[in-house]
Amino acid sequence: MNSVVLIGRLTRDPELNYTPNTQTAIARFTVAVDRPVSRDKERQADFIRITVFGKQAETVDRYLAKGRQVAVHGRIETGSYKNKEGATVYTTDVIADRVEFLGSKNDNNHSDSSRGGDSLNGPSDSDLPDSFQAADDDMPF
Repeated sequence: MNSVVLIGRLTRDPELNYTPNTQTAIARFTVAVDRPVSRDKERQADFIRITVFGKQAETVDRYLAKGRQVAVHGRIETGSYKNKEGATVYTTDVIADRVEFLGSKNDNNHSDSSRGGDSLNGPSDSDLPDSFQAADDDMPF
């Protein structure tokens, strides 16, 4: 079984792209997830790359921004590629089946009207979807 559930905050705004042939939306973002630590140790976090497809990707791009807290449900996918120097680079990503918005948009210090507006001019948190899930036909594989 390959199943992952993460809760963390976006480290930067999502990046949205579309596949050349099918025009499927693909959003990528990184989530900082706190590691459990004992009292006498410094806080640490893991920075986990997330990929989401289809309408869900467009929703992520529209409503999420740096600092926003999310829960991600998905699976781990590993891969590798050769970089410009010919060295093999190994990758680990989470392919999200579901992304849930947590907390309030006001919990972070990011306001950008191009990404859904700030608390004064854009949609209120009650207007934002709390969660969304891709339909089977949204997945490109």
